[in-house]
Amino acid sequence: MRTLRYKIQIRPETDGTYTVIVPSLPGCLTFGDSIEEALEMAKEAIEVYIESLAARGKEIPIEEDRIEATVTVEANA
Repeated sequence: MRTLRYKIQIRPETDGTYTVIVPSLPGCLTFGDSIEEALEMAKEAIEVYIESLAARGKEIPIEEDRIEATVTVEANA
């Protein structure tokens, strides 16, 4: 068994919940009522997603290490 790491995006929703998206795993998303719950749900969603791929003999995406940053710009829109 190997350890895999995936970056996630956590988006706060207007109803107070949090949506989690796993960009490297298309269609893998979940949510939670708190950030802590969203993180736990993300871990479970990723595990189920990977198990499903493995059961179907599909390749498991491996996320490459890369530098990510956020850039803020001003625009007249």
